[in-house]
Amino acid sequence: MSIAKTPTPPYYAVIFTSQRTEGDKGYRETADKMVSLAERQVGFLGAESVREESGLGITVSYWDSLESIKVFKELAAHKEAQENGRDIWYSTFGLRVCKVEKEIIM
Repeated sequence: MSIAKTPTPPYYAVIFTSQRTEGDKGYRETADKMVSLAERQVGFLGAESVREESGLGITVSYWDSLESIKVFKELAAHKEAQENGRDIWYSTFGLRVCKVEKEIIM
């Protein structure tokens, strides 16, 4: 992934921070599917993601509206991934939704 090309603010950022458990257990395949699914959603603007060898990861997805975020959250495939995240892939995680009002990218 590279730095997402976003429009002039305002728009929204969903910041997902997680600590992975040991082993893949289908994680990589599902993560790739979720990116592909998000890219097909109305209102999706881009995403950035990093993960340390220790398993700590941060993914930021950008959206044009709170409604677009809500629609993605409610998709059946995303709900299944959320459940697997809670039960299998993450020892802990957090989610923050922010309104981006200003950006400086050099």
